Amino acid sequence: MQKYGELLRALLEKRGITDEAQAEIFLNPNYERDFHDAFKMRDMERACVRLFEAIEADEKIVIYADYDCDGIPGAVILQDLFKLINYKNYKVYIPQRNSEGYGLNLDAIKQFANSNVKLLITVDLGITAVAEVAQAEVDGIDVIITDHHLPPATLPRAYAILNPKTDHYPEKMLCGAGVVFKLAQGFIKKYEEYFKIKEGAEKWMLDMAGLATLSDMVPLTGENRAIAYFGMKVLRKSLRPGLQKLLAKMNIDQRYLSEDDIGFMVTPRLNAASRMDDPMRAFELLSTDDVSEAGVLADHLSKINDDRKTIVTGIMREVNKKLTTYEHKEVIVIGNPAWRSGVLGLVAGKISDVYEKPVFVWGRDENNYIKGSCRSDGSVSVVELMTETKEYFLDFGGHELAGGFTAQNEKIHFLEEALSTSFNKIKRIKKNNQAAYDIKSGLDVVNMKNWREIEKLAPFGFGNPKPVFFFPGVKVENIKKFGKNGSGEHLEIIFSDEKNKAVAISFFSGVDSFQIPLEQDKKVNLLATFDLSRFRGREELRLRAVDIF
Repeated sequence: MQKYGELLRALLEKRGITDEAQAEIFLNPNYERDFHDAFKMRDMERACVRLFEAIEADEKIVIYADYDCDGIPGAVILQDLFKLINYKNYKVYIPQRNSEGYGLNLDAIKQFANSNVKLLITVDLGITAVAEVAQAEVDGIDVIITDHHLPPATLPRAYAILNPKTDHYPEKMLCGAGVVFKLAQGFIKKYEEYFKIKEGAEKWMLDMAGLATLSDMVPLTGENRAIAYFGMKVLRKSLRPGLQKLLAKMNIDQRYLSEDDIGFMVTPRLNAASRMDDPMRAFELLSTDDVSEAGVLADHLSKINDDRKTIVTGIMREVNKKLTTYEHKEVIVIGNPAWRSGVLGLVAGKISDVYEKPVFVWGRDENNYIKGSCRSDGSVSVVELMTETKEYFLDFGGHELAGGFTAQNEKIHFLEEALSTSFNKIKRIKKNNQAAYDIKSGLDVVNMKNWREIEKLAPFGFGNPKPVFFFPGVKVENIKKFGKNGSGEHLEIIFSDEKNKAVAISFFSGVDSFQIPLEQDKKVNLLATFDLSRFRGREELRLRAVDIF
């Protein structure tokens, strides 16, 4: 480890990397070494052969993808594969979040059967769709499931299932588009000579696999780190007109696109399509070759994302008013029939952050069902919580920290009591996997040389967070508000110690947003990450405040 600088060594050790061989693998991802053989997935051979047969027989294929920023890039990967081999007899189907909800549905399958579809490939869904897959098979449609969600005890009887959680594939934590990328990789490896595909053609699809991996909160370790690392490289060079137009609209220089740009800017705009309109708009943006269509779609997604922010702000105002008027229990349940169901996950996340409790938020959908989203603060699995209280729900699903549900109309007003009772049976001590900080230091550490060292650990995200620095006893020199059109919704703070000064920013914050209120000349403790701004083409190294106390 001696070949690395002191700071990089310390940060690697914080990540459990203590010898040079491990460090080399982590710091220098390698395509050949770090991507597992796609055929280690149990049904990969079967899936590739069935897809080949469908293409040879010119059968009608449906790509049935989830409506979020994992399923949609996954559908783009499959479309890219079909374009490579010039196959045209397929359609992409993405269910409507509000009217159809998550997953395969029987009405859609009936529609496919009537239009002579012979092969259905799911993206980021299907592993729990036992009845729907059975119906498809009865209707003469073979189903290849590509998914990454937890499998149920009884798997659907699909033609092939690609899901690393159902077999011995080495990377269990792929996202949905990651699984689809393995299918494209496997298919190209098997048939590249037959279709005269250039070797390595799948590498250009890594922009979509990387986008989804960064958006879907899977840990950025192992093969996922390689997907995110090479995905970012391809994203910075991607020729997709929609991506280029969207980045230009947000004043992001594509050459320097960062994971933060993906998480805070790109993903919300793509997800706005299903929350506020039709998820096909996001698919069209990522897959179109038409520059003028790309411009129109980029404008449209930016506009509906602004509308989404306005709606969420309005709901949050109502929420804050309601929550201050009554004593809430261990689990917060709050709703209003008028609230738009597509944005409720965002609302639940915001409430959970503030109150540090599991939160269930409901509205009413177009079919008059009570539908909602839930988020956990880490003290309980929301899926376990809903399973324990299942008589209150018509349907539910999700992950440990986030889920969706359809509730019994007449029971909604008793749901908070019931969930809180269940919570007390199954709660656990909150996991706090991350130490409060990585490095304790003075402000002299904030320089470009150290930023270059930190950058070697990128891409950052879930499972590989940005290093947090602890600066004890620094003085608040100056506080300035800034924001779009003079809104003043963000803070710029100048800190100093005996010898140095550093600028820190905090988005969507005021002087009361931290553990202690900020005042000029006050001595405080600062937790922050490094942040390189390239605003208007000018490089500026600064800090991003995590907490001040």
